[in-house]
Amino acid sequence: MTTATITDLFPESAEPTSPAPAAPAPATASEPERHGKHPVLSGLWTGFTYGLLALVLVMATLLIVVPKVAGGIPLTILSGSMEPNLPVGSLAVVVPVEPEDVRIGQVVTYLPNPDDPTPITHRVTGITHRADGGYTFTFQGDANAAPDKPVQDYQVRAKVLYAVPWLGHLNNAVNGENKHVALYVVAGGMFVWAGSLYWRAARNRRADAADAGAADAPTA
Repeated sequence: MTTATITDLFPESAEPTSPAPAAPAPATASEPERHGKHPVLSGLWTGFTYGLLALVLVMATLLIVVPKVAGGIPLTILSGSMEPNLPVGSLAVVVPVEPEDVRIGQVVTYLPNPDDPTPITHRVTGITHRADGGYTFTFQGDANAAPDKPVQDYQVRAKVLYAVPWLGHLNNAVNGENKHVALYVVAGGMFVWAGSLYWRAARNRRADAADAGAADAPTA
């Protein structure tokens, strides 16, 4: 006859164990699924929007703000006589200049005839002091083989402050007061658009913070 021991009745492998931990809950929907947007596409769209806004602001600055502050006007280059430095369609902002301040090598705007308001913008290649104390200038386009006819000091109007390729087409498309109105409307619309994007981004951040707080909250 055998006798049973405590260990025989309750083997070590039969000792009660604690319940197995519950399986982790399935991951919740990701940010793109929750908000219905792909993060890469959303980021690209936001970057494009802000880039477009920056472009509008730059154009408004170049076409309106700087000319107004500097006392100049924007002119559109219509011929290729100054290529490649000033290609056709460039926007040249010119500011008034006194004849005695003109220097060789500068790009200057002058009126070829008293009754012709069409300006010519060429480079100064020579300056002659007249006996009466005035100046006679020699101009030539960078792409021209021959100089212009002599230009007198009273024909000189302005010098080029800066030039931007292609913006002259926009300058021609909207003239006078319409140019200011168009740029202000576009810039205002872009500001509203950018503001809406910022508001949506802030709303999404608040939603993410609320979701994170709910996930971290202790359960009963």
